[in-house]
Amino acid sequence: MFDLLLPEHSGSPLYLQLYHLIREQIRLGKVAAGTRLPSVRALQQQLDISKTPVETAYHMLVVEGYVVNKPKSGFYVVDDPEFIQNVVTTSPARRMQLKHTVPGFHECLREEGMDWIDFNPTHMDGDSFPLRTWNKMLKEAIQPLAAQLGRYGDSRGEPGLRAAISEYLAHSRGVLCSPEQVIIGSGMSYSIGILVKLLDGIRRVAFEEPGFDLVRNLLNGYGWEAVPVPVSGQGLHVDELAKVPFQAVYVTPSHQFPTGSIMPYSQRVRLLAWAETAGAYIIEDDYDGEFRYQGKPIPSLQGLDNKGRVIYIGTFSKTLSPALRINYMVVPPALLLNLSNLHPDLLHAPSRLEQWALERFIREGHWYRHLRKTRSLYRKKHHHLIDLIRIHFGEQVHITGQHAGLHLQLSVRRHGTAQELIQRAEQQRVRVYDFRSMWADPPDAPLPVVYLGFAGLPLPVMEEGILRLKKAWFGT
Repeated sequence: MFDLLLPEHSGSPLYLQLYHLIREQIRLGKVAAGTRLPSVRALQQQLDISKTPVETAYHMLVVEGYVVNKPKSGFYVVDDPEFIQNVVTTSPARRMQLKHTVPGFHECLREEGMDWIDFNPTHMDGDSFPLRTWNKMLKEAIQPLAAQLGRYGDSRGEPGLRAAISEYLAHSRGVLCSPEQVIIGSGMSYSIGILVKLLDGIRRVAFEEPGFDLVRNLLNGYGWEAVPVPVSGQGLHVDELAKVPFQAVYVTPSHQFPTGSIMPYSQRVRLLAWAETAGAYIIEDDYDGEFRYQGKPIPSLQGLDNKGRVIYIGTFSKTLSPALRINYMVVPPALLLNLSNLHPDLLHAPSRLEQWALERFIREGHWYRHLRKTRSLYRKKHHHLIDLIRIHFGEQVHITGQHAGLHLQLSVRRHGTAQELIQRAEQQRVRVYDFRSMWADPPDAPLPVVYLGFAGLPLPVMEEGILRLKKAWFGT
């Protein structure tokens, strides 16, 4: 028997109350793994409520991984004892407390250590990481390669992983390269350090304004002059490149960071034509190109390049985990000689064990299944956040950069600065960001602009965050 009793007095929406009640039943083991939940109609009749809150609560449980939806059969508690064991609170005192308390939203926050709600654009959904599969890949990858544990590997990265990445890029991102062109790294800082050595002699680079301050600071630190070039809704202003004799340009065309604009095909062709004419290199940072929510993906610049002018950089931080610290850079064939001339001590790939595991993860198809899963998860979170903003803010805000990536740009129609909005949000224990450091010369914007990431937040926490922001900024 599946019994639920909604509290008589609660300020939480019905769907949140249902979500928390069912989730706690699962966590405490009162509903066993594999149990079929009541149908939406049955639970609606039992509680005498509309079906919408029931459907919403079930959807949230599916997204959070507690429940699976089997077509033509119904909703079932996930049949994964290890998952259930990992989420069950083991403290006896805490168990007793939960048995006699129906947790509301704030209890949920305290339980998950989330009293502060953080819309940090760099946070990922940690629960989506395929931990059991990854552990399996580590174990299976090491066994046949145990004889190599006493040796250093290729400083450019394990050959098998470089081959797997080149195949993936060709199929999914339109990047055409051989494994020899791929350099495995431990993050953007490492890749930029290698890049400036490969492009010895270059001193002036066009840089998106605003743009990723980490890269700008690194290039400046290596003695390059990073000259700001404005961006708009179509990405970098290509026409501006003819005004200064640039030797390189840094761009994020698939999802401009931080504005979220996408460079259209015509602009990409024009940028490539400029690079060929100027004899310059394009540094293409495709940091989250796997996540696109509207329209068909546009081919990467590297895939459109037939003159060897594009250096492509990608990462597993946004798709798998930032904790792995594995990224990659694809260099044009003309730079391979420069690469071979670098001193071996300047190159140092990440852990061989993790590279072996990642290669196996890709080869056995887990990578593609994980991508489908995370794309679906982040698409739901993306749509949910946009719906919440439109419902609770209406015309008081304007959303841009919403067609791809893992964050939104929000222009708020009220007096004040972005910093004042951030401070007001902090008074309600919410963190949002203005990315002021991404500007070489911060402008006086007509409206304050803030940025909200959504990948790292559960759906109910996301809604509470928006409600707190509404109170912080508009007093309602």
